[in-house]
Formats: sequence, C-alpha cells, structure tokens
Amino acid sequence: MADEQNRTKVTILTGTYRIKGYIDLLPGARVTDFMNDARGFIAVTEAEVWEVAGRQVFAAPFLNLNRDHVQIITPRSEEHTSELQSRLHLVCR
Repeated sequence: MADEQNRTKVTILTGTYRIKGYIDLLPGARVTDFMNDARGFIAVTEAEVWEVAGRQVFAAPFLNLNRDHVQIITPRSEEHTSELQSRLHLVCR
C-alpha cells in the first residue's frame, strides 16, 4: 500500500460522473504530471462515484478509471469540495 504522505485527495469529473477519492503522487509531483504520465487507466482509492446531479452510485476501496474519460481532475479540500458541488448543482439545473 502507498505511503499516506503520497496520497492526494481529488475530485474527478467525467462526462457522466463525479468521482471523489485518492491518487498516489510522488513527492513534489503535480496532478498535471500525474495525468501526463498516466497510461490507459488511473488508480483511485477510497473511491466514491456520484452522478453529476448528486446521487451516489457506488463506493469502492479501489477503482481503475479510464484516463480518456477524465474531463477535469483537481486536488480537493473539504471547502473546495463544497464549492465545486454548489457550482455543479447550478450547472445541472
């Protein structure tokens, strides 16, 4: 299992879902570097998958996400997550 210090909390948007979880970044790496180096799939741990409108679809300890489906990925804090959810709710109306 990856070192806790290398885990980065992220929110990922695909065309259909919002995924919250963790990715493992090397020390000093940026999320942009992670995505540029990713091959076909990215590993997300403690994943929660939500419809963009807000209903949770499922949760899993591990999820392999096809890199080509990622439209937006951003590191998140609890404050950032609340703001993102509010904006997504407005967009989906």
